[in-house]
Amino acid sequence: MPDACTLPTAERPLRTAEFEATVATSARAVHRQDATTVRVELAPDAAAAARVADLAVREGTCCSFFTFTLTTSGGGLHLDIAVPAGYVPVLDALAASLAGGRR
Repeated sequence: MPDACTLPTAERPLRTAEFEATVATSARAVHRQDATTVRVELAPDAAAAARVADLAVREGTCCSFFTFTLTTSGGGLHLDIAVPAGYVPVLDALAASLAGGRR
């Protein structure tokens, strides 16, 4: 798998909008865990988990540098989004977009 985004350029704004919409409807908070990881705290329900899992699988298919980890524990649900150090600017842009989508 290439270590870059293979999503056609024209589709990238649509995927970004899909992430923002998912966060706007499901996220409770967006936190920076460390330089290479962002955590999105989600509403703990099956529908949110299914939407986020589907989106993460599709995004991971076209952008192999992302690692998505969807976890449920103690009644909570969160999505960790991690990248290698060379992709921190991409994560920064995604984190800013997701935080903006919560407004």
